[in-house]
Amino acid sequence: MSRYWSAATRGLTPYVPGEQPGLAHLIKLNTNENPHGPSPRALAAIREAVGDGLRLYPDPDAGALKAALAARHGVSPAQVFVGNGSDEVLAHAFLGLLKHERPLWMPDITYSFYPVYCGLYGIAYRQIPLAGDFTLRVEDYLPRDGERAGGIIFPNPNAPTGRLLPLAAVERIVAATPEAVVLVDEAYIDFADAGASAVALIDRHPNLLVVHTFSKSRALAGLRVGFALGHPDLIAGLERVKNSFNSYPLDRLALAGAVASVEDDVYFQESRAKVIATRAALTTGLQELGFDIPPSAANFVFARHPRRDGAELAADLRRRAILVRHFDAPRIGQYLRITIGTDEQCAALLAALREILRAAKPPEPGAERGS
Repeated sequence: MSRYWSAATRGLTPYVPGEQPGLAHLIKLNTNENPHGPSPRALAAIREAVGDGLRLYPDPDAGALKAALAARHGVSPAQVFVGNGSDEVLAHAFLGLLKHERPLWMPDITYSFYPVYCGLYGIAYRQIPLAGDFTLRVEDYLPRDGERAGGIIFPNPNAPTGRLLPLAAVERIVAATPEAVVLVDEAYIDFADAGASAVALIDRHPNLLVVHTFSKSRALAGLRVGFALGHPDLIAGLERVKNSFNSYPLDRLALAGAVASVEDDVYFQESRAKVIATRAALTTGLQELGFDIPPSAANFVFARHPRRDGAELAADLRRRAILVRHFDAPRIGQYLRITIGTDEQCAALLAALREILRAAKPPEPGAERGS
């Protein structure tokens, strides 16, 4: 550790992103990127934005993007906040809305950036175990015996499990905690059934903040655009933090591409439908190979083979130039998170797994694997 680091820096445990190797010819199914690419209209808008205008600062309020998102989601521009990827939006929410005297509640298996933000901002938090099937139990998030949360955050669909909490269950949590912010991180919601988003609840619950990203369903992970939808008071708090940190989080290219992407609904619907169809086919193929898979509403599946070690499977696939994500963490160390790629990529994955499983020696009698 550097002697110049502050005490706060020494105490941090940074988030570890998925591997981004610089190797060619890999089948990359480890970071939940969309295999079908951005809207052609978005790419054209980005190209058009390249010019002398780049010498000027972008719109600090992102007015055109807020208007497009407001129209898309049936809210007012005052209910929209935008940032440099949903991770930045989440960071501002942790500092501006979720840091209170009582601890922040979150699932024990969830997006691993949440505890990192708690460490960065000195937020006390409580991790609530998911059920054995990885479902979030609503009763665990309701006030009881005088115990109440300082805030609540969870992804829906959850990451890395892919499980979806029904909208009525989400509303039970939000309604039961009116004095605290409930943040629903919907990075993957566009791969769920229509009507699953908690955006429909915003006008009934001023304590609800819903966060989305352009990185998944809109295939713009390289552009870094995220947004939040909520009551104007919540959005004003986020703007207050943003303007104390970076008044110009989105550049001119990002703003142009994001607006065009929102406006190209035909391409958006086609792209998400392809991912959903491939997810169904991949799930069936993995189950036929003996994998256990919780129902997924995301652009990935969470898979475990009862007779093979998760880390070994990930290593065997890597040797065949296929990357998947393995988490060396309690309760999920035997699972692989596998991004939904193209039909061809998923077929190659299944073929590699068949080969790996055929080559595997049968387990010794009485031998057990951890779960």
